[in-house]
Amino acid sequence: MEMQVVQRARENFLAGRSRPLEFRVQQLKSLQRMITDRQGEIATALKQDINRSQYDTPLLELIGLENEISLAVSKLAQWAAPRPVEKSLLTISDQVYIQPEPLGVVLIIGAWNYPWALTLQPLVGAIAAGNAAVVKPSELSEYSASLLKALLPRYLDQVCGGVSETQELLRQRFDHIFYTGNSTVGKLVMEAAARHLTPVTLELGGKSPCYIDKDVDLRVACRRITWGKFVNCGQTCIAPDYILCEPSIQNRVVEGIRQTLLEFYGPDPKSSPDYGRIINQRHFNHVMALLDGYTAALGGQSDSSQRYIAPTVVKDVPPHARLMQEEIFGPLLPIVTVSDIDDAIHFISEREKPLAIYVFSSNKKVIKRMLAETTSGGVTVNDVMMHYTLNSLPFGGVGQSGTGRYHGKHTFDQLSHHRACLVKSLGMEEVNMVWYPPQNHQKARRVRLTMRTPLVDFSRKTYIWAVTATVFAFEYCLLALCVCLCD
Repeated sequence: MEMQVVQRARENFLAGRSRPLEFRVQQLKSLQRMITDRQGEIATALKQDINRSQYDTPLLELIGLENEISLAVSKLAQWAAPRPVEKSLLTISDQVYIQPEPLGVVLIIGAWNYPWALTLQPLVGAIAAGNAAVVKPSELSEYSASLLKALLPRYLDQVCGGVSETQELLRQRFDHIFYTGNSTVGKLVMEAAARHLTPVTLELGGKSPCYIDKDVDLRVACRRITWGKFVNCGQTCIAPDYILCEPSIQNRVVEGIRQTLLEFYGPDPKSSPDYGRIINQRHFNHVMALLDGYTAALGGQSDSSQRYIAPTVVKDVPPHARLMQEEIFGPLLPIVTVSDIDDAIHFISEREKPLAIYVFSSNKKVIKRMLAETTSGGVTVNDVMMHYTLNSLPFGGVGQSGTGRYHGKHTFDQLSHHRACLVKSLGMEEVNMVWYPPQNHQKARRVRLTMRTPLVDFSRKTYIWAVTATVFAFEYCLLALCVCLCD
């Protein structure tokens, strides 16, 4: 079945239907209509999958997705247009530009923690770039996956869904694979892609540190950290994975988080409609195993029958602990104490590059150092996860946290081939004579001249392709004059 799905997608692409901008816009608007028409069903599926609040569904999944679609519809003509580049004297009268082109058939493997946003946002870019797509939702979010498989064929013509077997799917040849998930599966995706020399975008994760400076407003910092860590029951790839702070403020941080949890979820988070659940029993057992041997400073309660784990904070976690060796992906928040900013930077830098880094400080020097002396996919200062909300910023990892980037125009570019184009006339052959044998010292001087720095700097000026014949004549005369001077 998987082979037939991919073959059908490739036939659709080769037929050329997905290339016209009008068709791309129509498909994007159909995707928007699907979200609008089916918002109630989407919210119900997420409630069944992960106990997602009906109010969190638009906030965490749909609003950002709708913004992606609106941006792509409004900017598509601009994104897809030829992009002029700088010229040399040799090419001064030629058309020289980059033309974004569709890659072909794109495989999108979605994630279970945000099954709509993390599956459909890459799809927006794939459609906008003129590709055909095969969509593989995560079967772990079974209700959302089932609904998504049913809806996509009803609203979109160039998107094939409904495939169920990931391993068989990865044996097929694609023109790009876009995967969101963990690094273990990411390695398998990359290995499968390598057999066909298929490029990949891997949106993975890792342990995103959160450094709290001792002089910051802890009330504000703890509120923002608490929301980012425990929203979606901690199952967010860019959630703060652990806190770094000096020993002198550790207890105040715990107290700030305790007060915020009471404010957010009441005295019993288990009964709060705003607090989620772990996706399945297997992941519940994995997260609980990470807590073995530790006494929680906050929380620690659980209920296996409901896949409920309370928001939990653990103090004085040693760097070598199991909690610090792998991404937690659940509502457990370890606190590791460091002596100062130097110690914090060293702690972060000696580990794998994270998907995000968060720093809370009122000290500009501290902020500047953290930005300059660490590396991560993204960074947010004095908040968490907010860089993800801007489609003007590229979102993606570095090193073990992923490769490639997306959101807004970045997705369009990631899923396009940037074709180098030069269109030359058959005139002015005397200029080209410098390239032909027999070569001599005089011709070598002319070649050097014609390859010099461009006359037009596109970073500062806008070049108009449809220049007048007078301007072209002036350019020809200038070039001829330069050649004569070499003689």
